[in-house]
Amino acid sequence: MLPTTFDPELTPGARNAVHTCLRIQPSERVTLITDKACEEIAASIAHELTKLGCEFNAFRLEDFADRPLTNMPEVVLSDMEMSQVSIFAVVAQQGELHSRMQMTDVVNHYRMRHAHMVNIEKRIMMEGMRADFLKVDALSVQVREIAAAAKKIRATTANGTHIIADMHPDYKWIKTSGIISTAKWGNLPGGECFTSPGEVNGLFVIDGVVGDYLCAKYGDLRETPLTVKIEKNRMVSAESKNKELRDEFWAYCHTDENSNRVGEFAIGTNLALNDVIGNILQDEKIPGIHIAFGNPYGAHTGADWYSSTHIDVVGRKFNIWADDRQIMRDGHFLIEH
Repeated sequence: MLPTTFDPELTPGARNAVHTCLRIQPSERVTLITDKACEEIAASIAHELTKLGCEFNAFRLEDFADRPLTNMPEVVLSDMEMSQVSIFAVVAQQGELHSRMQMTDVVNHYRMRHAHMVNIEKRIMMEGMRADFLKVDALSVQVREIAAAAKKIRATTANGTHIIADMHPDYKWIKTSGIISTAKWGNLPGGECFTSPGEVNGLFVIDGVVGDYLCAKYGDLRETPLTVKIEKNRMVSAESKNKELRDEFWAYCHTDENSNRVGEFAIGTNLALNDVIGNILQDEKIPGIHIAFGNPYGAHTGADWYSSTHIDVVGRKFNIWADDRQIMRDGHFLIEH
């Protein structure tokens, strides 16, 4: 099913995924999920699995269901139930979030090690996926410790972001550094620490990217930033010169009663990244702040509410304070790593 040849430049990232990030053993079983857009990348990963000698099945989604997916194909979910590891390398389409949640429900239930590579592309395989994830993990441990001890985190940018996040004492900070464990599935490339905040207030200037399927549609927002106002953890306004972006983002964030609620507050820690490329999978890992409206990943953070949507938003070049301690200036960490 998968191509037999692929660009050899994909190999270092694929090797990182299989050996460093997922630490797959020859005795383990793997479910590899891809689509037509990502099958070359999946082929490079399959090559590493074959060399390792582990058992795996690969599924190209278009062979089992029409896109966009209404539900994740049952044959895929059933195969995952027999595996210890799953890898999802697929370009997201509008309306498919539910199918991805079905997949991660299986991951959570069976405590699988899962690499979530939504919208993966060759550039990311040759940039973020080539990071030294052991160094990223060491930094992420430090960031999580500092953030978890803070009562407030404040962030600003030269372009106008000024937000204050009050932390919830009962919600956990989660590290997804690219070193994936059974405790929490993670995106690849990895590099972030996140929680669900108690309350966020202020302005967030999205001059990087927005998430989900809107990312592929609108790309880098440097020239047409979207500015959102947040009051008591709810988005109350959104403005942009790009009215289509503004209106589509606003509609997405009003899908259900909690779609406009800040569900995720995160700090990126991937030291291999310097600037936005227009792909949320990599861009949310840039050192800085990103937040998401919607689902708070309560199974991991401890948040006791739910949303059927989740959309990340990314800015550029942050200054960050944990209580009174500044830990980032203009996008560069000020802590030892």
